[in-house]
Amino acid sequence: MDIQELKIKAAQIRMDLLTIIHRAKTGHTGGSLSNTDILTALYFEIMNLDTTNPRLENRDRFIASKGHSVESLWCILADRGFFPKEELLTYSQFGTRLIGHPNNKVPGIEMNTGALGHGLPISVGMALAAKRDGRPYRVFCLMGDGEQAEGSNWEAAMAGAHYKLDNLIGIIDRNRLQISGSTEEVMGLEPLEEKWSAFGWHVVSIDGNDMEQLIHTFRAVPEVTGKPTLIMANTIKGKGVSFAENVPAWHHHVPSDEQLQLALSELQAQINELQRNGEVHQ
Repeated sequence: MDIQELKIKAAQIRMDLLTIIHRAKTGHTGGSLSNTDILTALYFEIMNLDTTNPRLENRDRFIASKGHSVESLWCILADRGFFPKEELLTYSQFGTRLIGHPNNKVPGIEMNTGALGHGLPISVGMALAAKRDGRPYRVFCLMGDGEQAEGSNWEAAMAGAHYKLDNLIGIIDRNRLQISGSTEEVMGLEPLEEKWSAFGWHVVSIDGNDMEQLIHTFRAVPEVTGKPTLIMANTIKGKGVSFAENVPAWHHHVPSDEQLQLALSELQAQINELQRNGEVHQ
């Protein structure tokens, strides 16, 4: 996909995730909207995957450490064909596979995650196994910024640098909001980039809602041999829906019927504008 197509796909995924959250009457809306561009770039352009063989030995691995923001991931896996898109209608319903956190009974999910601070330690182990087995796959781990208060992340950060895991890419969805307020009010993180650098990681700071920057950065890793990469993806919580952007209450909030229609209209307008721009540039 080119950049224009990826932007359109991200908007469509946002429409899908809002729809399933509204239908289920539960979901982590703000964080799913903020990480949609990241996941779209990875799953539609960057990672080596095979939907017909989800356990492909040399597949790239993705771990959603911020597992509570799973709705965007479910919608992307369905769109890629890991499971029928109709199954999205069962999200958070009784007996479904598509629960409120990643579930490895679903093709495309490596590990059950969501207890914050667990994803990076798992990813370090996977990346180390790849190095020791001489495998070419990479491990991408998406973390939340509120999650950085978990000490297990820093143990894993130290191990990743110690073992020189340049096949490991950590991504922080730096939207600066968590369920109880801003990250800096709840547990100050800054200077966050300097902390990761001090732990021996190569740090790259980008606009995590800018598709061009995401693709360029993911394609460039590793920029430094022998070091894991940390991508500080500066995002907007609730991205794409004007009335949800940078509003803490949308961390876990279900849109009303009226809000859903307004949000879908805004996103469709974004798609229409992208399509018009694409026609002009052809």
